[in-house]
Amino acid sequence: RYCHVNVPDELLRDLLPGPVTLVLKRSEELNKDLNPFTSLVGVRIPNHPFIRDLARACSGPLALTSANISCQASTLTVAEFQDLWPQLSLIIDGGPIGDVQSPECRLGSTVVDLSVPGRFTIIRPGCALTPTVEILRQKYGLVPGSS
Repeated sequence: RYCHVNVPDELLRDLLPGPVTLVLKRSEELNKDLNPFTSLVGVRIPNHPFIRDLARACSGPLALTSANISCQASTLTVAEFQDLWPQLSLIIDGGPIGDVQSPECRLGSTVVDLSVPGRFTIIRPGCALTPTVEILRQKYGLVPGSS
């Protein structure tokens, strides 16, 4: 209800939940203060029980960002961003969000723009690039758009 989905439900089920963020056209129902200077919005459903339980407990969408300084590696535990704690109002420790020894887990989600029918544009390669592109191209016949 917060975005205009212009892809098959099966495509959504193939990519979500997981390490993929889908960029779609925002709907009028989405709070105008979220991404106010664009007609697009990123939608992600992580495959992590804690954050999914938290999302179910809320009555609307969650606006989240990674707990790291921009352009630095993603953090996987709350202890890894303790330098930011004084600037935060609330910290919830739901446990590690990946294998802390795996460099791939620190790449963040693969961000793909699906706002143009029949096309996809990779905004950030992230940790799931290859399987995401294979699904979009081979299973759904989408073609790469301009970046």
